[in-house]
Amino acid sequence: MESLIAIVTGGSSGIGLAAAKALCAAGYRVYTVSRRSFTQEGMAHLCADVSDDSAARAAVEAVVREAGGVDLLVNCAGFGISGAVEFTACADARRQLDVNFFGMDNMTRAVLPHMRRAGQGRIVNVSSVAAVAAIPFQTYYSASKAAINAYTCALANEVAPFGISVTAVMPGDIRTGFTDARKKITAGDDAYGGRLGRSVAKMEADERGGMDAATAGAYIARIAQRRRVKPLYAIGFSYKCVCFLCDALPCRLRNYLIGRLYAS
Repeated sequence: MESLIAIVTGGSSGIGLAAAKALCAAGYRVYTVSRRSFTQEGMAHLCADVSDDSAARAAVEAVVREAGGVDLLVNCAGFGISGAVEFTACADARRQLDVNFFGMDNMTRAVLPHMRRAGQGRIVNVSSVAAVAAIPFQTYYSASKAAINAYTCALANEVAPFGISVTAVMPGDIRTGFTDARKKITAGDDAYGGRLGRSVAKMEADERGGMDAATAGAYIARIAQRRRVKPLYAIGFSYKCVCFLCDALPCRLRNYLIGRLYAS
């Protein structure tokens, strides 16, 4: 039996690399995509900036030429910025959306024609619990992930008749290099009474004490292999509870509680 073909963006580090390793162990032929050069035994790698539509399409076409198709796309490429909206440059905000949301969109649009013609395929988008529990001083990151959730749910209905399933997985706090790579915009912290600095420090402490990336990667690989999938999944019991409460509580109460945690 031939191996299924998987593309994992952001696959050179963090959750993406962990997911790629788990998929390899499950028998997938894995191609990782990231901006930097990378080597990992058992995987092929393509250098591409997924926020560049032409680069994303070229990466997918290279996989299709070599492997004959794409059975699975895991959109994991992304990064975070923090800062007060008032003091965040438009260019930084747009870059956040360009990578996290439009990078996902570029790769998805590139694989869809191949999956549609094959009559099957699965797309797994890596979102975040921040999509449903929007984090103050990480407004643009939260917005990018909320957009992924909405996109996932809408696209799932568009492509279901072609045998293509789409789902989003929402990690919470994960121990990865994501924390140190976050672009921290500190301007205006004095005007906000130090709340920006306190919020980011608390978030980073939570991340450093969070779930191991290998656990998140293994979960993504399991979702990828399920016969049927729901539109949205949270990783871990505690974050499933957070998402349930965010849906169940009145918006005003939910936002008050989040504010007490991350904006006080």
